[in-house]
Amino acid sequence: MSRFDLSTPGGRLRARLDYLWNDHAYLRLGFSNAHPLPGGMIRANQPWPFQLRAWKRRGVRTVVNLRGGFGASFYAFEKDACARLGLTLRDFTVASRDVPTAQQIRAAKALFDSIEYPALMHCKSGADRAGLMAVLYMHFHEGQPIRQALRQLSPRYLHVRAGLTGVLDYVFERYLTEAEPKGISFLDWVESPAYDPVAMKAHFRANWWGRLLVDRLLRRE
Repeated sequence: MSRFDLSTPGGRLRARLDYLWNDHAYLRLGFSNAHPLPGGMIRANQPWPFQLRAWKRRGVRTVVNLRGGFGASFYAFEKDACARLGLTLRDFTVASRDVPTAQQIRAAKALFDSIEYPALMHCKSGADRAGLMAVLYMHFHEGQPIRQALRQLSPRYLHVRAGLTGVLDYVFERYLTEAEPKGISFLDWVESPAYDPVAMKAHFRANWWGRLLVDRLLRRE
């Protein structure tokens, strides 16, 4: 249960202060890192309630929260705004520094097949988790080869592959090196014994300066 009660002026003030400071929401007042994808999907950073209202006016029907954070101030505001605006809120938690499991990848495919479009999916910065899910969306929903869909993990969207978040790139690069040349589909590879998230994460190495940039300076989730 959220510790932020939006039903009282005091609770809303506490939530807003936490959202502004601890969630760095002041950085997103005029910057949404929003990019439309084919098929009615938009990838973005954490939206403010007023930004959700603007997306609603532009036709968005579904909001996909990739962050989890169900007790956090951002989620209290997002859940409240979606309820007031008549937007469907779907929670699909992924990590920016872990190799997704086969179950998560299958669930992502099912999510893209089941939600109502136009849709907006977001993490905190719109760079890493949104990038991972955009790769999967472009592959599963739009039929792009992984090599092409991998462009969604790019500095253009503020993704930094040199840090621990580079493990997301590493997953797809392993597929392109080990399985694609053999004609194995991405989903078949993920569901095979060759796909070992624990071993892949252990094998991945991030550059020290990338870790400094992503974790210390940018303070990415």
